Amino acid sequence: MFGLPVIGICVQYHPNVTKVIYDHYVAIPLGENNYGKRLKALKGLTLFDYTTNKCWQNESQRFKYNPLHIWTDLNTELQVFAPHHKQNFFIMKNFSRIFSVAPMMDWTDRHCRAFHRTLTKKTLLYTEMIVADAVIHGDRHKLLGFSQQEHPLAVQLGGSEPEKLAKATKIVNDLGYDEVNLNCGCPSERVKSGAFGACLMREPKLVAECVSRMIDASKVPVTVKCRIGVDEDPPEDTLFSFVDTVSKSGCEVFIVHARKAMLKGLSPKQNREIPPLNYGLVAELKRERPNLSIVLNGGLTLNHATNYLSQFDGVMLGRSAYKTPSILAGADRLISKSELTQHTLTDELNAVENFKPYIAKTLSRGTRLHSMTRHMLGLFTGRKGASYWRRMLSTESVKKNAGLEVIDRALEGILYNRNE
Repeated sequence: MFGLPVIGICVQYHPNVTKVIYDHYVAIPLGENNYGKRLKALKGLTLFDYTTNKCWQNESQRFKYNPLHIWTDLNTELQVFAPHHKQNFFIMKNFSRIFSVAPMMDWTDRHCRAFHRTLTKKTLLYTEMIVADAVIHGDRHKLLGFSQQEHPLAVQLGGSEPEKLAKATKIVNDLGYDEVNLNCGCPSERVKSGAFGACLMREPKLVAECVSRMIDASKVPVTVKCRIGVDEDPPEDTLFSFVDTVSKSGCEVFIVHARKAMLKGLSPKQNREIPPLNYGLVAELKRERPNLSIVLNGGLTLNHATNYLSQFDGVMLGRSAYKTPSILAGADRLISKSELTQHTLTDELNAVENFKPYIAKTLSRGTRLHSMTRHMLGLFTGRKGASYWRRMLSTESVKKNAGLEVIDRALEGILYNRNE
């Protein structure tokens, strides 16, 4: 089809593939960096299962395709495989970018993600930003550990040295993350002083080199998160030039926070609120670069984010998802049916009950209750008893030996008002 080897498909973790069915599949090597061609090549192709070392010739499975995401009928990762061919190939994973929760420093740790998973199974979640040096030299279990229930899960890396980013990318691939994202948007002084984050938008060639090395080291998608510009640089020029340069390295997914990053004079908190939003510029980027996947981020709530799904390949929520996590209860239907449903009190109560086993297990390992409950404070926002819930968790969960009884006591205010 594209002058590339005809191959078969095997389950990724099967160590010894002894059968390959030819004349059914076309390999689109990772080095081609053409996501659109890969989707087109895989559309409607018959899938064979090699876990039992035999093919399903009478019960063919087929890839289901739409412009926003790929799903397979098997609950497993699949990898394109070519015998005697050394080049890496793209791994198709069954997750969608239609809806995601942003990487947020000090917020989206593993406990936060585990809690969010009690509300949504399909939303793409992100880690906090992790510096490449820390990935390479730090405590990987502490920094990068996650539970299988957190999938689909992307890791966000910070750095500006291609070799280190490539090493970090290989490590997080081996740990099982579904996507690797490069931070080119954070305005924090902590990243500015380290020569990464939003200041990298002024060095698109360096970013392109970093991304190219990361892609070479990765079997999962490598994406970039950026702003529309930096300081007084004109965003109309900065954004398009940055995306065009970096996309040539093979990056095909850009998550764009629709604000400038003001590195001079504004704090990170102010940078999330003061620079004006410019959704129109990001929409123009998508219209003029239709071959790229553009995800909109910045100032979005779930209700009005859905209005933008016709213009973008996905939406990413940050603070609104963290501070009012109950909105995530409607995300799965939005992803699968493109319909928005309002969350209910029952959704919120179920989330608490479903999170309790994780809390109990984590407490048994010596973690303090507050490390988990701090992510739950906004769950009942807008409901009677919510202030009591927040107050109880804030004051009681920090105490030594605090356990699940604190959560039960905090729920009393919610349940009392429910039964009024």
